[in-house]
Amino acid sequence: MNQSALFAFLQDLSQHNEREWFQAHKPTYDELRCEFEVLVGQILNALAADEPALATLEPKKCIFRIYRDVRFSKRKEPYKTHFSAYFAVGGKQSVGPGYYFQLGPNGQTLMAGGIYQPEKEQLARIRQEIDYNGPALHRILEVPGFRQFYPGLEGDKLKRPPAGYPADHPDIELLKHKSFVVSHAVPDATARQLNLAEYVPAAFRTLRPFADFLRDAVEG
Repeated sequence: MNQSALFAFLQDLSQHNEREWFQAHKPTYDELRCEFEVLVGQILNALAADEPALATLEPKKCIFRIYRDVRFSKRKEPYKTHFSAYFAVGGKQSVGPGYYFQLGPNGQTLMAGGIYQPEKEQLARIRQEIDYNGPALHRILEVPGFRQFYPGLEGDKLKRPPAGYPADHPDIELLKHKSFVVSHAVPDATARQLNLAEYVPAAFRTLRPFADFLRDAVEG
């Protein structure tokens, strides 16, 4: 993947985020999109070596469209200024735990994983698992190799304890989370130089115990 060429295209797109400019430069986009699909295939193959359930996925089923859904957004720019993909059983539409990869300029490159805004039943199951097995999640989040990439849980939290859990619960701060995600941002200068086909799977392998904890919670 030619990250420098991709960043240059997306930087220009951010300055000319309109259909006319995009259509005039679509051959460049199509070429970069093909390169990104190859990269996603390489990442997918590396992940499937450890997680055979991912082996049936196709790269195209993992990659998100560059077109933004502006129907309910105050921002009306028609195009995203990054490329992205989601690796999970069921593809990018999966509601289960998985791995998210985003590549773009201006600090947009990141690897993330977990479950973003889980459904009501999923959220209840995750909180139940934390209630039963909170020390296991703490151990996962505190492993030095994990923290090298992921400093801790992110996302919105409740201001008060969730229903059914006391304020003095030993894991109340974990239970307050409404999403269970972690992320690892990569500066532009670093992202341009990385061998992403090796770096991204390595970051996701470190994330796997966290994803497994969530999978056991929602599927168990």
